[in-house]
Amino acid sequence: MPRDISGFRKKHPYKPPKHEHRKIIKIRPSIDHQDDVSEDFERGVRQADRGSTLYLPQGQTFVIGKALDLTGLNDIHIHLDGEIRFTDDVEYWQKNAWYHPFQKSIMFWKWGGQDIKIYGSGVIEGQGQRWWDEFEAGTGSILNPDNKYYRPILFYAENTTNLDVSGIHLKDSPCWNNFIVSSKNITYTDVVATALSNNGSIIPKNTDFMNTMNTSTVRIERTWVNIDDDCFSPKPNSSDLYVNTMYCNGTHGQSMGSLGQYKGEVSNVHDVHIENVWMMNGDYSGARIKVWAGNETGTGFVNNVTFKNFWVARMDYGIFLDSCYFNISAEECNAHPSGMQITNIHFENFTGYTSGVYGNAVARLSCSAAEDAVCANITLRNFDVKPPCGGEPVVICDGMHDDVGVDCVPYESDEAQVALEAKCKTPLVPIDTDPWGSGLIDKKNGAFHPQ
Repeated sequence: MPRDISGFRKKHPYKPPKHEHRKIIKIRPSIDHQDDVSEDFERGVRQADRGSTLYLPQGQTFVIGKALDLTGLNDIHIHLDGEIRFTDDVEYWQKNAWYHPFQKSIMFWKWGGQDIKIYGSGVIEGQGQRWWDEFEAGTGSILNPDNKYYRPILFYAENTTNLDVSGIHLKDSPCWNNFIVSSKNITYTDVVATALSNNGSIIPKNTDFMNTMNTSTVRIERTWVNIDDDCFSPKPNSSDLYVNTMYCNGTHGQSMGSLGQYKGEVSNVHDVHIENVWMMNGDYSGARIKVWAGNETGTGFVNNVTFKNFWVARMDYGIFLDSCYFNISAEECNAHPSGMQITNIHFENFTGYTSGVYGNAVARLSCSAAEDAVCANITLRNFDVKPPCGGEPVVICDGMHDDVGVDCVPYESDEAQVALEAKCKTPLVPIDTDPWGSGLIDKKNGAFHPQ
């Protein structure tokens, strides 16, 4: 089990593809961190378009201080072994960055076209610390309707077919790491994403690894993610999604959504398969579905999603199906329940331990209270997630239309309330098992402390 990036690279070695006899384009690097080479970079991309490779060598930094339009591409390779570094000029970016209305997103640059490959052992550096500090001092939530402190997304692509990203380290994004919109055939392999604050009181909020919208056929394999928010999070109208071998530390889960945020919006996520995932030291849940409730929300569905082979280490729940998103009271949720339909959701082969935040409750499945709500064929098979202090695990279910495959109790029941109050009074039990008997995780003695 890798405990850091070097361990991940040792376990999953990465070697960039060869240049395949393509013409190599080079540009001048920055001479210091104030030397903006945005125009050189854009010119290099245009020169490499239609069959060539832009090569950014190791040991060189390329400072980007202007919003770039890199759309309309066709057959281009970007071989990044050096560093692309965005400036942290907050005033400039908030005035000039590209904008998308979904959750008021802004972006340093926008990519688009077809047959785009970005690969190498280099870094895309977002310099997120200033953004995190100032965001925390302001509204502190991307979903706060009063938020005016917008933060750029590190990588954004729209109207793109055949995007292949491999090997790259996405570092310290001010907000989401990736946002892929209105695209298809997207592949990420051997990618690392980290967002680590140098201030213990400041969280790198909303640094989701991958968000997709109006996008189909996405493949993500062998990724190491150490951020603060969702590890994988398809947004409205995403389908045919496959994730295999993902390590997530400090995250909010493998999350479907959030969905149904906007009144009149019809959103869906369907045909998703996520397998071989390690969820460590995070909040909320290992596997998660989050759909909005309230008076001004939308409709749609989540269908045909499989979460398989999950190892959970100190996540708050092993599974959390949340039909009362976002931060609304039980009274409001009952008065204005979610209009989203949730069907054919399967959780298979889960093992490990929760954080103990919810006592002996290890999973919560909460479906909409709407009279016409559909919450059907939701199953748990080989679910062996336990509380950290040796208590009897309890699964909480509300609004299920079928048997879920395990014993579960309503949230308001005495059994659920006792389980939720059963907090740890002794040290956490050691995590020392290989979840699938396959040798994928080394056996360790003592408590689990990844770097």
